[in-house]
Amino acid sequence: MINQVPNLETCWYLSPPWGKEIPPLEVSLLEKVYVTTTKSFGYCCGVEWSAKGWNYEIVSSNDNLTVLGREIIGTGNLQLVTKEKPVFELGELVEFRFHGDGPPARIVQGIQLICDSWFYCIEWMSPGISENGDELFTFRDAIALGGTSPIARVTDYDLERVRL
Repeated sequence: MINQVPNLETCWYLSPPWGKEIPPLEVSLLEKVYVTTTKSFGYCCGVEWSAKGWNYEIVSSNDNLTVLGREIIGTGNLQLVTKEKPVFELGELVEFRFHGDGPPARIVQGIQLICDSWFYCIEWMSPGISENGDELFTFRDAIALGGTSPIARVTDYDLERVRL
């Protein structure tokens, strides 16, 4: 009998969590935005996929806020806080150099600017199956139970572009 776990794990990492097509962003990275919940301006320094859609990381008055797209209004003005552009794009297929025993291929599920360096969010933990084999536990279940996040924030050094 062939062990199908590696094949399932590969499919898990290559299946976009947002479905077939990547949903559009409400604002661009580094765009100046108005945060309606705090009634303040800031700029978008990151975006990451979640079960509710895109989460935006907003730097506002020395605070970092994580908000959903419906809580921000874009201005169309970009803030030039770094000269470097991200090396990888949201939804891009990459190879994770330090993948351990699992398959190396991953999808970029988020991009964040931290201390003037771009970091990329990739999934590093695949789902598990209950002991009875009747339930699938995802990383969100693990977090709800006090576990660790399945999302790793890595640099472009940790990733390689997949050449098709």
